[in-house]
Amino acid sequence: MRKFKIAFLSYRSAPFSGGQGIYVYELSRAFKNLGHEVDIISGPPYPKLADGINLIKLPGLDLFSTFNFRDRLNLFFNKENKDFDDYYEFFIALIGGFPEMRTFGNRAKNYLSTRKEYDFVIDNQSLSYSMIKIQEEFPLFQVIHHPIPRDKEYELKYAKGIVKKTFIRSWYSFLKMQSKVAPKMHNIISPSKSSKNDIQKYFHVDSSKIHVIPNGIDTGIFKPNLVISKKPFKLITTASADVPLKGLDFTLRAIAIAKDKYPLINLVVIGKPRSGGHTERLISKLGIDEFVSFKTNLTNQEVSDEYASSQIAIVSSLYEGFGFPVGEAMACAVPLIATDVASIPEITGPYAEMVAPESHEDIFNSLNNIFQNYDHYLKKANLGRDHILQNFSWSVIANTYIDHISSILTSHADI
Repeated sequence: MRKFKIAFLSYRSAPFSGGQGIYVYELSRAFKNLGHEVDIISGPPYPKLADGINLIKLPGLDLFSTFNFRDRLNLFFNKENKDFDDYYEFFIALIGGFPEMRTFGNRAKNYLSTRKEYDFVIDNQSLSYSMIKIQEEFPLFQVIHHPIPRDKEYELKYAKGIVKKTFIRSWYSFLKMQSKVAPKMHNIISPSKSSKNDIQKYFHVDSSKIHVIPNGIDTGIFKPNLVISKKPFKLITTASADVPLKGLDFTLRAIAIAKDKYPLINLVVIGKPRSGGHTERLISKLGIDEFVSFKTNLTNQEVSDEYASSQIAIVSSLYEGFGFPVGEAMACAVPLIATDVASIPEITGPYAEMVAPESHEDIFNSLNNIFQNYDHYLKKANLGRDHILQNFSWSVIANTYIDHISSILTSHADI
């Protein structure tokens, strides 16, 4: 097999928040293990990377590390040799927009313009105008985990008040750019059939340009740990609190019902709520403060240990382009309750209890069923781990990427 030099673009790659940092870390490591050379070209926050993978930093202002205006001013004025992108980034953020994708794309284009040694470029979801220019110089593979208009829809659906909705529309103003760029991309990789269908629907992309390759799960870290005892009635969920798309509200409402029948029930949320935000207010309103706790900034191993001590995992998302928490819970052989939406059933197969979205009653009923017949559901969870090992290990996924990319490069070379 030919060995490639890969430029892997990621406009932000936070290692402990959301799936982007996980995706960058795991796929780049899997490429390296296959013998390929990988440069991660990233804006802040920067990723954690495996040994032997080069990180090229393209520093922006990192304005979203804080929402304090004075701190943002300091970040702006302390940046040396400011250019147009720095000014654009500051003023668009000032009026409530999210400019990082566009400005990162410009910086990546400028960086790559003087370097011709890469065999191909992978862009992780930025869909910036500069990707159109980059694909004129390099074979470019645009990864779209899911079309962000779905996020906007759910944010607006659950937002209250004109001011909040105005802020949401301003934040998602980058979608105008993405909707123009996506149809012009020659090669798109998406992690699920559901996501592919939505990319066609929202971005009007020809289906022939979209190739489905699932994301992977680190089955070496996310695995059963028999040394750790399960805590009775401990539940676990991974959710970005205060993000409606993740559906945490419905899990919390299920806990409010379940606590009366199972007074020892405890939900651990891997995520961080916004201080004084919607999630904290809902927990207080439901009277479940003592039944819910939050943990954040955990390593993958620490998250795996949390799964090991949990009796049930819950994923109540309203949409997932690819649900890492679904695969991670299954890899740990934890009985799983998950919403029957988007990509989730593509991952679970028949090995999870599927519930309707936005239904705390379904979540409660599934909790009750599992608690009443736990051994049966534990056997099902062990079969679920086998399913993940066979279909979603990162080594399998990385080989699929390389095979697909090689076939595209070969077909283009023959023209």
